[in-house]
Amino acid sequence: MSQISVQNVSKSWGATPAVGNVSFEAAVASLVVLLGPSGCGKSTTLRLIAGLEQVSSGRILIGGNDVTALPPAQRRIAMVFQSYALFPHLTVAENILFGLRVRKVPAADRTCRLARVGLETLLARKPSQLSGGQQQRVALGRAIIAETPVCLMDEPLSNLDAQLRAEMRREIRALQQKLGITMVYVTHDQSEAMSMADQVILMRDGRVEQAAPPDALYARPATTFAARFIGTPPMNILPAAPDKGGLLFGVRPEDVTLGDVGIPVRVQSSEFLGADTVVTCAYGNHTLAARVPGKAGFAAGDAIHARWRGEHVHVFDAASGARRDDIRAPAADDTIGLVQSFA
Repeated sequence: MSQISVQNVSKSWGATPAVGNVSFEAAVASLVVLLGPSGCGKSTTLRLIAGLEQVSSGRILIGGNDVTALPPAQRRIAMVFQSYALFPHLTVAENILFGLRVRKVPAADRTCRLARVGLETLLARKPSQLSGGQQQRVALGRAIIAETPVCLMDEPLSNLDAQLRAEMRREIRALQQKLGITMVYVTHDQSEAMSMADQVILMRDGRVEQAAPPDALYARPATTFAARFIGTPPMNILPAAPDKGGLLFGVRPEDVTLGDVGIPVRVQSSEFLGADTVVTCAYGNHTLAARVPGKAGFAAGDAIHARWRGEHVHVFDAASGARRDDIRAPAADDTIGLVQSFA
């Protein structure tokens, strides 16, 4: 059963399209992430679901009800924004309870809900006395206390440092699963998407590029854009040998082996990351990245060779960038035969 259904939704401002024919489903109690680069239409799509913008065409259903023409207050949703949007003159408790007071929720019910939020040590403070992470927890608590079946989040962690982002990712996911909330979460950070989502909606230029669970998005990218957007470092995309005309071959950096056999490459840089090393090499006018375990003993300028097995190769159409599952790379180690030679 779908809690949220976005059906062929488009949004334009005059002659300028922002979202074009977007469709996806969010199952009950699932976490769906809208992922993509800046300007791809993910935040606009979220605002259309919230009712903060009106669709130009298409329908939006929440809980089976068509809410396309309803104002935000009638859609039974909560929302967390990138800015914390806390009232500076109110305490944490007053900020969290503000919406319930406006909706005239009885005092006893407000007290019970506030206790479930779990911010007891902060309740008497003002926002100016809180860290960024604490302010975001308050903003999250204000959304959760509404106890709506749907919660929308627009890049809520972008103002936090890396460690706090990781902590908040875990907190948000745990809270979403505990309460059974259907959540749509917008981010440009693939780490957030891959670690939190049940389903990822990867967007590009106002349209859905690929919709899939995180593991499927990583293992079977539908296009070269999806292949390179997901993964760090991104997938290597190389031109095919002339007899495989019109194709591109992709291989993940972790599937590349460096040594004395394979295609000749020259080391450009070596980044030691602790558990592994990312080695970036030049191959003709292309760049080839390899992620190797531990500390790699390569220096800039070293002439080495790279190889990979055929079963690790992804095949794409050179003109459209679309995945070509009808063409399979050979299972044997045939690196030289697969890619264009720049010797």
